[in-house]
Amino acid sequence: MRIAIAGATGLIGRQLTALARTEGHDVVEIARETGFDLLDGTGLDEALAGAEVVVDVTQGPSIDEHAATAFFETVARNLGAAARTAGVGRTVVLSIVGTDLSPDYGYYVAKTAQENAHRASSPGVVVLRSTQFHEFAGQMLGWNTADGRASIIDVPTQPVATREVVRLLLDLATSAEAADTDIAGPHREDLVEQVRELVRRSGEPTEVVAVPGPPSMAGGSMLPGPDALVRGPSWTEWLDATRS
Repeated sequence: MRIAIAGATGLIGRQLTALARTEGHDVVEIARETGFDLLDGTGLDEALAGAEVVVDVTQGPSIDEHAATAFFETVARNLGAAARTAGVGRTVVLSIVGTDLSPDYGYYVAKTAQENAHRASSPGVVVLRSTQFHEFAGQMLGWNTADGRASIIDVPTQPVATREVVRLLLDLATSAEAADTDIAGPHREDLVEQVRELVRRSGEPTEVVAVPGPPSMAGGSMLPGPDALVRGPSWTEWLDATRS
């Protein structure tokens, strides 16, 4: 198949591009680095010509609700218009578990707006909602550490391996039939304890302090529902494998 991947140079986009090509698909990489502008639509009509599927794995420019919402809605409208012009049959959108359950967290509000914008603009929309990736705890440690102190929101998560997300994205893009799906890893984790484990393994003298998270997230909005697919290794298994 000819598959267009928006956000092809990001964490998920790079892996999805590689997997799709390994399995013989013709991939169009849509990103600023490859000469496309998703915000003004430059080159999208040409990029999507002949494509059967569009996969949107773009990331917002910031966690600010207004900036992220404007980005996601604009990208969805531009991709949707170009996809309809090109006769694309399906649009697969990567989102986050719990976006509709967290009105108190701006970035999740923006992701919900992204989903809604695609459903209004794009052909054959299928949404894959994922829990946080295994890399999330390390990202939170990096983003929230200053002067030897890491302030980490006290929330439960159920992280998943990115390779499992990528595999499922490609399956949803290429199967004869596809429907909205949630995916999660096998074990519930406490984000603060995950970060403490990373600090312990690093040997750095970083103090990890739990701070209140958004009430919805503290209450479990980031956790998968009963119908989610459970895939891949646990966070500890992944951490042992990647740091051995």
